[in-house]
Amino acid sequence: MGNNNSNDKSNQTDKIKMSEEKMDAVATGEVDEKLYSRQLYVMGHEAQRRMMASSALLFGLSGLGAEVAKNCILAGISSITLCDPSPPNSFDLCGNFYLDPAHLSNPSSPSRAELCREKLAELNHYVTVKTAEVPSLTMNHRDEILSLIDGKVSVVIITVPLVQSLVIAMNEKCRQVGACFIHSVVTGVFSKAFCDFGPAFVVTDKDGEEPHQSQVESIIPDNPATVKVLEDQGRHGLETGDYVTFSRVKGLDGALDTSKEYKVISTGPYTFELDGVDLSSCMTPGTQGYITQVKKPVTVSFQSYQEALENPEELMMSDFAKFDRPQLLHLFYKALDVFMDGHGGELPHPGNQQEGEEMVALCKSLDKGEIFNNAKSEILLKHFASGSRAVLSPMCAAMGGIVGQEVLKACSGKFMPIKGFFYFDADESLPDELLPAEEVVPTGTSRYDSQIAVFGKSLQEQMLKQRMFLVGAGAIGCEMLKNWALMGVGCSEEGHIHVTDMDRIEKSNLSRQFLFRSHHIDHFKSTCAAEAAMGMNPDMKITSYQEKVAADTEHIFGDDFYDKLTGVCTALDNVEARLYVDQKCLFYRLPMLESGTLGTKGNTQVVVPHLTENYGATRDPPEKSIPVCTLKNFPNQIQHTLQWARDYFAGIFTQNAEDVNSYLSAPDFAKKLEAQQNTKMDTLKSIQSTLVDDRPRSFEDCVVWSRLKFEELFVNQIHQLLHNFPEDQVTSNGTKFWSGSKRCPKPLAFDINAVCEDAAMRNHFDFIVAAANLRASMYGIKGRTDEEYFVNVLKNVMVPDFTPKEGVKIAANDAETENDPNPVDNADNEADEILKNLPKPSELAGFKLNPIEFDKDIDEHMRFVTACSNLRAMNYSIPTEDNHRSRAIAGKIIPAIATTTALVTGLVCLELYKIVGSPRKELKADAYKNAFVNLATPFITLSEPMPPAKTKAVIKGKEWEWTAWDSIDVNKGDITLAELMEYFKTEYNLEISMLSHGVSILYSFFANKKKVEERMPMPMSKIITGITKKDFPPNQLFIILELIANDLETDEEVEIPYVKFRFR
Repeated sequence: MGNNNSNDKSNQTDKIKMSEEKMDAVATGEVDEKLYSRQLYVMGHEAQRRMMASSALLFGLSGLGAEVAKNCILAGISSITLCDPSPPNSFDLCGNFYLDPAHLSNPSSPSRAELCREKLAELNHYVTVKTAEVPSLTMNHRDEILSLIDGKVSVVIITVPLVQSLVIAMNEKCRQVGACFIHSVVTGVFSKAFCDFGPAFVVTDKDGEEPHQSQVESIIPDNPATVKVLEDQGRHGLETGDYVTFSRVKGLDGALDTSKEYKVISTGPYTFELDGVDLSSCMTPGTQGYITQVKKPVTVSFQSYQEALENPEELMMSDFAKFDRPQLLHLFYKALDVFMDGHGGELPHPGNQQEGEEMVALCKSLDKGEIFNNAKSEILLKHFASGSRAVLSPMCAAMGGIVGQEVLKACSGKFMPIKGFFYFDADESLPDELLPAEEVVPTGTSRYDSQIAVFGKSLQEQMLKQRMFLVGAGAIGCEMLKNWALMGVGCSEEGHIHVTDMDRIEKSNLSRQFLFRSHHIDHFKSTCAAEAAMGMNPDMKITSYQEKVAADTEHIFGDDFYDKLTGVCTALDNVEARLYVDQKCLFYRLPMLESGTLGTKGNTQVVVPHLTENYGATRDPPEKSIPVCTLKNFPNQIQHTLQWARDYFAGIFTQNAEDVNSYLSAPDFAKKLEAQQNTKMDTLKSIQSTLVDDRPRSFEDCVVWSRLKFEELFVNQIHQLLHNFPEDQVTSNGTKFWSGSKRCPKPLAFDINAVCEDAAMRNHFDFIVAAANLRASMYGIKGRTDEEYFVNVLKNVMVPDFTPKEGVKIAANDAETENDPNPVDNADNEADEILKNLPKPSELAGFKLNPIEFDKDIDEHMRFVTACSNLRAMNYSIPTEDNHRSRAIAGKIIPAIATTTALVTGLVCLELYKIVGSPRKELKADAYKNAFVNLATPFITLSEPMPPAKTKAVIKGKEWEWTAWDSIDVNKGDITLAELMEYFKTEYNLEISMLSHGVSILYSFFANKKKVEERMPMPMSKIITGITKKDFPPNQLFIILELIANDLETDEEVEIPYVKFRFR
């Protein structure tokens, strides 16, 4: 027995060692930051390199397998081997976007793996995609299958139903060779996923959140030492047991070791103790440092598949309204395994009552926990059995996102994996009763057989007729169009899809917007996405636009456009556009499908007329802005210095050039300038400097200018600030001026070879090179970057010594900034003098500067902004950041990864089934689901949408509860004002006291009687055009009228919704 235990321990150690060796492997090639730009802000460089050194073995290329492969290839793992010897069948066509009906008619059709390999390989040329041949995925060829699982494989994924004994054998082989194991299947609107990453899997970052950072207000020298953070910077976010490091702390007699990690005991939201740290001997407290959380790896142990089948440790929840659902589905899938064993590996057939009853009997025999005990569970099981062959695109997309992320976790060690089983279903979309067999019987040739098997032929007919408007063709838009092509949305003569997106395709899009390829770069997203979707389903009727959806495009997307739609889907990246579309959906009473992602986090919202609240009903609080005085003189975070650097870029390279061009080209420049009294002098001084005093004639002049700018920004301005506010200055109440969030700056000494300690950046050199080249570009001068040239030029630059200016006022806080009237004596005279001495535009005919708009994706722009920010950060002893991190902050980049995108679009399309209409079922609000997900932790929760808020009104003695979805619809044609007022009296017993359209008052009881009499016989449209002096666009059908009205009997004001007046 002792020897056996010793061998077991030795084997387990070997497996852990093998796993760690794979995880520590480093890809030979560098990370392509242009391609993986947005993903790197999710995974990080180290995790990306680990993925680039990892290989996956994927069994099954039906719908789920294609989704998982797509997501992993886009993410950039090293290689993926596809193994699926089965030929395609009609059920596959609703889930696999690379198969089509032509593949069914070919009796010698290649396998699903072979048909998909080439198209999957096109997604990312860095990833090797190959196939492995086995005769079948059955126990008859067990040994051939297991031989594919060797020590070179990082993770094995099964995505099709296989007999239980084979799955167990494959899992055991994975444990032997140290490979991670994932088993997931989609059966209609039901699905499961299982993960076993071995006995000791190391997770380097369990949640993917940025380490908590805060600033020291004080560190009290005590035993143990107590830390208080600056409250205006937010809570410290730490828990007892966390570890932190400190940097740039003043005081404590130097006793705090900045290279050491300290364990934390949290004592409040703004205080914590340092466990076991005695600083009581220090004479001075600590102040003004930075605190950074240290994220520690955790080791996770998994059950094997066989262990988890019988005694699962935990079943992950996704919908707390179905608290007992995971246990029930665990039982269903165990019964399905037994059914397959007894039917040669086959699944139940759609609509087959006998097989449904057999599944019921199996469940009852396996039900040890007595959870299968009511008629509702039995109906659910029969739906499960009848739809088990169905491969639905939305379910494949959703589970493909989840499983795809689990594969990336296995490859990278980043984020917490699913432990054991996860079950997910969308049974709310199913009919209450089983559909008759003739309604669900497959044709064997239709691409919609899977949907017909679950929802019946009638729903499929309605799906084909849908007329949807997709706003956005980026990552979510691409996934949505792919799903719709497979579902048949807008694929009949009555159906249609409209998609719009103003943007063109960039290289960074290719890692998650999977309809695009490298040859599409610089083409319009909407056009390319529409073409790709039609390639997947040639029956799709689709029109692409390159227009934003806003008030100024209502001549395109107007009343006649929305009037023909059945629904709207947003795939946008900003709240403003979402709110505009939301208002349109409210007005036209259209369902709206909304979703968004932020790295591994995602959310979906279904908006259904009259049933749910609209998108704009609840809003996030606005983002806090940085105070002006903080930006100008008192930064304390890298976000402050980056915003300052961006603002400086815009001023010096954009605004200055635009001011010069305006002076040279606008005949009425002087007149326009007079209207800008607050900025007139600054504008004229910048023109004089840009056009005359500092105008370069050569690139060398640009280098000299950049060196003098360095001195001005990072030396002289700091000297001047310290001249106004010396380091030992105290305020009127006796406290140190330079304390709390005000960090005392220090001037920099220029050193072309200097490297900052935090980000290891050559900020001095980078600033000079980037500034000189941007300056040259602005003037049309050819630039250069060779270091030797810069060194030689800089040797000869004469830099004047600093002399402090007296009388310069610097605001100490925002209140002083706002109260400063900025007086300038003789400003007009000085302005006139500058204007008079500028060269006349006629003397510079043809001369024009090139304004440079900041673009986060242009490296030269980011080189300047990063260097400029870091130099200012060094002035104030703020930790610096590298170019990658600076790009994210300055460019406000939204982290993105294909897995989350696939998941949220899958969830959205499941709601589309409900909106189109589940057969023989009247859906209520609780059938719809909003979702919030975080694939990193992992966390998925579905919840019922909120109902719309109600307002009560009494009309003709009856109470009416109306919501934002309601309006008073007047469809009487272009009636007169008198007729409209009479209509409200007779229909609603209301007397109108005021009527308006936008800002125009059309009628009021106190208005001029003569004017009222003139308007009474006029059609409403004529009254409005007469006031606004604008004609209605030819495609406008409705006019929105707001009114105040009183009950004719009680004379009380009645609160009613707006009037939707159809005049055409």
